[in-house]
Amino acid sequence: MTGASAIVVSNHGGRQLDGAPSSISMLPKIADTVGSEIEVMFDGGIRSGQDLMRALALGARSCLIGRSYIYGLGAGGQAGVAKAIELIRKELDVTMALTGVKNIKDIDRRVLAS
Repeated sequence: MTGASAIVVSNHGGRQLDGAPSSISMLPKIADTVGSEIEVMFDGGIRSGQDLMRALALGARSCLIGRSYIYGLGAGGQAGVAKAIELIRKELDVTMALTGVKNIKDIDRRVLAS
């Protein structure tokens, strides 16, 4: 055990390197490696509820939404941030409904086959 209680899976800056793997492609292996002892947060490309669900299904326990947050902030200040979060949440609700998932705790890799 490293003493860390959480890690962030991100390739900030790495995306400019030819051949660098994407964060989402590495997420399942990292999540499987650390298991349930360390919280895995995902950062990289969360723009919609579908993106959020995909990351959760691949092993993230939470996601960072920096770009969506910043776009909302720039467009409408605090209200814009709230709207961006609301849109992602609604898209997640629709995605869950379309895949038959009733509870966020039930999101796992099986939903990706839906």
